[in-house]
Amino acid sequence: MELHTPSTMPENKSFFQSSTAKMIMVGMLTLVLLIPLVFVQELITERSIRQKEVVSETTSKWGGNIYFNGPILKIPYYNTSTKSREYAYFFPNELKNNTQVKMEKPLERGIFKSNVFTTQMNFSGNYKETNFASHGIRAEDVYWNQAKIIIRTTNLKSLKDEVKLNIGNQVLTFEPVNGSERDSVESLETLPFDYKSLQNSNFKFDISFNGSKQIKMVPIGKTTSVKMQSDWQSPNFNGFFSPSNRNVTSGGFQADWKVLHFNRPFAQQYFDALPELTNYCLSVDFINPVDEYLQNERASKYGFLVIGLTFLIFFLIQSISKISIHIFQYCMIGIALIMFYTLQIAITEHSSFSFAYAVAGSSVVTLISLYSISILKNKKFPAFIAASLTVLYTFIYVIIQLEDYALLVGSIGLFFILAAVMYFSRKIDWK
Repeated sequence: MELHTPSTMPENKSFFQSSTAKMIMVGMLTLVLLIPLVFVQELITERSIRQKEVVSETTSKWGGNIYFNGPILKIPYYNTSTKSREYAYFFPNELKNNTQVKMEKPLERGIFKSNVFTTQMNFSGNYKETNFASHGIRAEDVYWNQAKIIIRTTNLKSLKDEVKLNIGNQVLTFEPVNGSERDSVESLETLPFDYKSLQNSNFKFDISFNGSKQIKMVPIGKTTSVKMQSDWQSPNFNGFFSPSNRNVTSGGFQADWKVLHFNRPFAQQYFDALPELTNYCLSVDFINPVDEYLQNERASKYGFLVIGLTFLIFFLIQSISKISIHIFQYCMIGIALIMFYTLQIAITEHSSFSFAYAVAGSSVVTLISLYSISILKNKKFPAFIAASLTVLYTFIYVIIQLEDYALLVGSIGLFFILAAVMYFSRKIDWK
């Protein structure tokens, strides 16, 4: 029977000193750090909601979204079937619009800013001869001398000037109407006038609004032509109709629409009631093209990847160099990685996302690198860690900035990261 001498006796290590135990503990710590990462994401959501509330409050006093539908000819008639007075509504035969939008100094409330603008709209066009006979209405049952022209909008309180319409040889002044057919839509109406003497006459009028965020316009003309110009560099054309021509430069944009009656799913005249047409607008959004809170949220979603890869780098260095790294030191490194996101959010609210990302990233990389010097007792490995974290944060920043190619670039990058980990870990003795 052979006995081991003291010099040849194998060293007995506890399970907690084995590489397997250390991997389990580091993995569990990574999962535990997801809890504060969730809190960070909730903080981003909370700040984003707060920003929207402040912007909504400040812009409501200046002027909100602009919705415009008109001018609509409204003529009452006597319905012999129901023995009651009812109304017929006629849309213009031709409607032309030229809209100038000028961005104003942003409204500020604390650290939040709201983009606002003023707009000058010029309209012209004409009405075709009305056709009551198609609905069995006799000419003598039409109250021609009680015709009105109406405009429907959502932004009466932000009107800048009195609105007057010139038609034929008459000037008609618009007045607000108490109560609207839709809760969110208000109306302007002219005083009654005799339309029979003005049939086929041309009309024109100007209207000016203070507004924010969006302009929506219903193309109610049988032929509607709209030209819009602005000094806003990042318009979003997201309406039911796309511009036939658009030109967007660093100095602003110009867009043209031409909508014919057979391009849209509604008719030129209605009896009894107007339809809901808010879903059939040409629309332009005047919002920031990049939501910085959205970018922060996207960055936080890569938190698990950053924490996991950073711990993996330290674990590989520990395995290669045989330097012992305590689980408490892993915890400190993880908390430093979480601090990146809180720093980034705080700095973003007072600056830009790019600047905040650079400052927060540099601070965290420097902190972890200096801490690594005391842990690893040399400067070679901390320099490698600093370089790795810099590359990782740069890689994530590039992905955040990309839209169409984010998935492709992210997948390729992760493939190379996996290849690098496999290469550096290929000769490690895991016993």
